Amino acid sequence: MSTTRDYYEILGVSKDATEAEIKKAYRKLAMKYHPDKNKEADAEERFKEISEAYAVLSDAEKREQYDRFGHAGIDSRYSQEDIFRNADFRGFEDLEDILGGIFGGAFGGFGGFGGFGGGQQRRGPVRGSDLRYDMTITLDQAAKGTETQINVPRAERCEVCGGTGAKPGTEPKTCSTCQGSGQVTHARNTPFGRFMSTTTCNTCHGTGQIIEDPCAACRGTGKQKKVRKISVKIPKGADNGMRLKISGEGEDGSPGAPPGDLYVVIHVEPHKLFERAGDDILYELPINFTQAALGDDVMVPTLHGKVKMNIKPGTQTHSILRLKGKGMPYLHGRGQGDQLVRVIVRTPTKLNDEQKELFKKLSLATEGKQAKHTKGGKGIFDKVKEAFD
Repeated sequence: MSTTRDYYEILGVSKDATEAEIKKAYRKLAMKYHPDKNKEADAEERFKEISEAYAVLSDAEKREQYDRFGHAGIDSRYSQEDIFRNADFRGFEDLEDILGGIFGGAFGGFGGFGGFGGGQQRRGPVRGSDLRYDMTITLDQAAKGTETQINVPRAERCEVCGGTGAKPGTEPKTCSTCQGSGQVTHARNTPFGRFMSTTTCNTCHGTGQIIEDPCAACRGTGKQKKVRKISVKIPKGADNGMRLKISGEGEDGSPGAPPGDLYVVIHVEPHKLFERAGDDILYELPINFTQAALGDDVMVPTLHGKVKMNIKPGTQTHSILRLKGKGMPYLHGRGQGDQLVRVIVRTPTKLNDEQKELFKKLSLATEGKQAKHTKGGKGIFDKVKEAFD
């Protein structure tokens, strides 16, 4: 989710709050609104909102951008889920110690009840984060399809250390606190038995390793921010809100883990002439009074070029005429939609004396009070047509 509320207001802290105060406020609110504990209808949304606020304010760089530019300072091309996913939740990673608070410290195993001992399990390689890129195209590009390249900022495995985070020539050491498991287990004796709880190791933050001599290129993170040029193919018939999945083009995972995926979300900008309705295209054609009364052949623009269309005599304003196969291509099959042409008859607003006289004669003629032709063999309709052509 993405909120427009002030992040400091959400966490209930001042704008000069310290990192510890922000973390404390988040812990308190997260425990209060976690869906597993709070069954109120809006608890889950509140929990996501709180987590999003903490994800930004706990990161020094993101917090600085937010303080300067507000929500606009958070890169809109990537979803808030990505911000949350990449946030630094060290100290209660994966919400394990929050869950521990919710379930009375027994999360991770019940050693005194039949062998649910909190055995330590080392974390495996972590898959890279998925990314989202919002791309705007024209209606013509959506109709014909297009292939283009986009620049995607993402975290990639450090080329210097190979993603280990350690200076070349050195190796990370096994964490002495958790013995490389990434987790620590605490035992607590109660009148009901021995309770075991497992939490993320605070020394290595769940990695199971300690980097004593970090890589200078990535500062021990194992990742570097880079901008990668990626080719994107937009299919014919692409619609607003369509998501294109590009496998393996997300952020790199930890060593031995696959990268995430890139999702390109399509936004089709409005067209100055046409409006889309599913696979059909809507177009308004203005015609004059004589064209509507006498009929005419007119050239009509479409996404596929201009075509001739016949207007039958007596066509009424707002009539819908159909041009078969001149709409959008079917996304999942052969063929195309239609173009629906709405006829708009323009009523004259400024008439000179001659034109007014012609309309009076036309009115009399259509009422059967005067059916004679004018000198030269031209009828009233011909005179009107000439006046407005």
